[in-house]
Amino acid sequence: MSKEQTGISAALVAGLLAIAPALSTTAAQAAETITVYTTVAPEQLPIYERSFRASNPDISIKWVRDSTGVIAAKLLAEGANTSADIVFSLASENVIQLDKAGLLQPYEPADYQGLDPKFKDNQSPPHWSGVFAYMAAICFNTMEAEKAGLPLPKSWEDLLDPRFKGKIVMPNPSSSGTGYISVSGWLQTLGEEKAWTFMTGLHDNVAMYTHSGSKPCIQAASGEFPVGISFSSEALQLKKRGAPIEVVMPTEGVGWALSSAAIFKSSKQPEAAKKFMDWAVSVEANKVYAGLWEVIGRPELKGTVEGLRDVPEKLMINNDFRWAAEHRDVVLKQWQDRFGVKSEPKPKP
Repeated sequence: MSKEQTGISAALVAGLLAIAPALSTTAAQAAETITVYTTVAPEQLPIYERSFRASNPDISIKWVRDSTGVIAAKLLAEGANTSADIVFSLASENVIQLDKAGLLQPYEPADYQGLDPKFKDNQSPPHWSGVFAYMAAICFNTMEAEKAGLPLPKSWEDLLDPRFKGKIVMPNPSSSGTGYISVSGWLQTLGEEKAWTFMTGLHDNVAMYTHSGSKPCIQAASGEFPVGISFSSEALQLKKRGAPIEVVMPTEGVGWALSSAAIFKSSKQPEAAKKFMDWAVSVEANKVYAGLWEVIGRPELKGTVEGLRDVPEKLMINNDFRWAAEHRDVVLKQWQDRFGVKSEPKPKP
């Protein structure tokens, strides 16, 4: 190689090295990141992210996770200035509140029409989409119950038995969507007067109200308390892993929440957000949900997971989500005034 060629090669290499940082910066900027506010349990986030990115490798996710009450309050406080592109797995009554505040972007995802009707918004185009549902349930530790001489409850009313005094834990409905679906369910099925009378009797037997919807069932599974009012999918998963619990679906019927997803009008990545919504209602996503939740949006996929197929959907109450959304603030204030004294301390930020 001549000196001239060597000089040209060296200059070429130097030039390529000089522009390499700029190229890598451009490539990094080309990959989009969406911010997703969610209530999903931390251990489930990687499962959903892997499924989404399998068909959207150029879009990454920044998760902002907390309990239902915290996420809903945060989004309402941030309003149009929120950094969220998407809300995912927030109870529909909370999503309806966000919609009434004018924060959501109407969008009909691909394959939306294949969803079970109860997973659909009644607006056209829809402002939100249901993704999976969970029901209230009683987690009953059979070993601890035997030691304490406690009977297996079959109904909500059974929990008023004085033998359960100090033996029950339940989520605080102000901070937990799971807690609110129980309270809302009692109010809708029993009527206001009977429901508050029932909750007063239940309060006498409750040891503590937690800020996490899954915690009461986890506490029951570990034997810390014999009875936890929680949600059925958590109870079923713990039972599958060997916890000595019975999953009780009370005979009067159970409240349930429709975990939903929506796009914000203020999204800085609207096209990427639409792709996330397309995924969220897709068959691929529902196959993932089927391994974690007992009620999903695609009827053809229901009952495919051992341990989840026998949950009686007929016990799901006729849930009026708009009523639950419109009465939420009044109900929670009344509940807090009556029963909040037994809430566990809130964790420090």
